[in-house]
Amino acid sequence: MIRTALPSFVVTAALLALAGPVLAQARHDSNAPIDFSANAIELQDKANRAVLTGGVTIRQSTMTMTADRVTVAYTGQVTAGASPQASRMDATGNVVVTRPDQTARSRFAVYDVGTRIVTMIGGVRLTQGANTLTGGRLSINLDTGRATIDGSGVGSPATPGGTVTQGGGRVTGRFSVPKRN
Repeated sequence: MIRTALPSFVVTAALLALAGPVLAQARHDSNAPIDFSANAIELQDKANRAVLTGGVTIRQSTMTMTADRVTVAYTGQVTAGASPQASRMDATGNVVVTRPDQTARSRFAVYDVGTRIVTMIGGVRLTQGANTLTGGRLSINLDTGRATIDGSGVGSPATPGGTVTQGGGRVTGRFSVPKRN
């Protein structure tokens, strides 16, 4: 990944400003089972995947992901006495990932269960309290609790005219400051 000096500075400043809660956040229990609910599920056993559609909610420990559609890739076969294990989840449409004290929104997300990394792409917005960061791509390492955001990725959501716009590859944000008397 290639970044210019300014976006790296912005990302570093953003992470430092959020460092207390973001980096000190409790480790995610990625060994916890993954529960889901959706309006419909289509099992594609030969492809080792399940497609969840309509108001999809995925929960693992203290993390929740909601989306219009989630494709779950799994290993193993669905047979009596055996249970497949989720290896990857691809979410599309109105994706929201919530963790304690954080909410992230985007157009697409991938949760790689093996590496324990959630990558969100397209019109990303990360909110923690009164602090907000926007960018093109957000990566959350669930083992370390570290989040990085950069300006790359998919363009912003469609404008009222129906066109998709590409941002200038920048990260923007707003940090709250303590009130003085």
